[in-house]
Amino acid sequence: MPSSSIRTTSSLDTTRRTTRLTSRVSAFNPQVTLFEAAELEDQALPDSSSSPRRSKRVKVEVKTETDSHIPDLEDLKYVPKTRTPRKTPKKEEKQLYTLQTSAVKAEASTSSTATPTPRKRKKADVASPKKPKAVPQALAIPHPEPPNWRETYSAIKEMRTRFVAPVDTMGCQQAQVAEKDPKNRRYATLVSLMLSSQTKDEITNAAVDNLRAALGGSITIEGMIAADDAVIQKAIAKVGFWSKKTTYLKQAAIKLRDEFDSDVPDTADKLCSLPGVGPKMAFLALQIAWNQNDGIGVDVHVHRITNLLGWHKPPTKTPEQTRLNLQSWLPKELYGDINHMLVGFGQVICVPVSPRCDVCELSVKGLCPSARVVNSKKRKAIVFTEVKESPPKIEITMEEETEEKKFIPPPSPSRPQPT
Repeated sequence: MPSSSIRTTSSLDTTRRTTRLTSRVSAFNPQVTLFEAAELEDQALPDSSSSPRRSKRVKVEVKTETDSHIPDLEDLKYVPKTRTPRKTPKKEEKQLYTLQTSAVKAEASTSSTATPTPRKRKKADVASPKKPKAVPQALAIPHPEPPNWRETYSAIKEMRTRFVAPVDTMGCQQAQVAEKDPKNRRYATLVSLMLSSQTKDEITNAAVDNLRAALGGSITIEGMIAADDAVIQKAIAKVGFWSKKTTYLKQAAIKLRDEFDSDVPDTADKLCSLPGVGPKMAFLALQIAWNQNDGIGVDVHVHRITNLLGWHKPPTKTPEQTRLNLQSWLPKELYGDINHMLVGFGQVICVPVSPRCDVCELSVKGLCPSARVVNSKKRKAIVFTEVKESPPKIEITMEEETEEKKFIPPPSPSRPQPT
């Protein structure tokens, strides 16, 4: 059995005593080992000034002695095994890290007495009023005027007088009919335009009627702000993107109340600053609500048909490109008619799928480069109204009797005329 020595140091003594432990087998039980302590010698401690540090720990030195003693079996069995630390699972590591960081933050917030350094304000935190972006009105290089556009325009306009399209009876201009207050008439027009995006006129018109009933019989800005989102969503549930449009309607109503005196603005730039309002809606709202033809409202029909007619070289890819091209050469007095005319033409004759080129006069006159041969036997017939020539107007004027020209009755046939 190896012997060990223990060195103890007192903070008051200047000498160091060394004690050695010796082991021996018990005389009564050979399986028991006895330990005895024996002081060897005292050694002077070094000076405290020269010692870098003092330690109060008990140091144990184990020395192996070469003797013929056989260690006990229990000593051989008691061998401490070094175990590798168990790896913490990733989930537990994350939880432990979260607890540690939260504890450190809580401790720092409670223990710190110094004034915290001010946080740098981000750009998003600074509330700066945003100026509405100006809607472009002209191209740097105007688009050339397409050939034969006047003849084509006149032919489409003549065809539009012979049938009734959905836009004629259920378009956005019909939303203001049921309103009496001028502000409400303008606002109802704007609401109808916001709902018409990616939606047919029939569904838009029904949604406007449902929304008017849900808001108490009139579409007002105050009623839109006070209404719950669920009420608005139920009224416009059949229009496209109804959830997003509900948010736009609420946000736009709040902005109209706070910035525009609860009325629809009269410029395209201010209208486009409203959530969910683009150039097409802005120019149509100005035409219907304020009777201003400041630009062309280009929707999918106008964009598609003008490209089919070859009015854009090269073909435009977006409605905004189509609008700028048209505004560069189309006379301004036609800005208010082209949208309504082409939308109805696209709803009945020049439909997106299987257009009715068989009944289109542009195909007969050779004015449409995209015309094709269509089999109309299995197609539903289009009901055209007959255009009758109005009889000539007869104007009757009576001359006043003067002294120079008096009325002389005709001679009676029974009396002979004087010679």
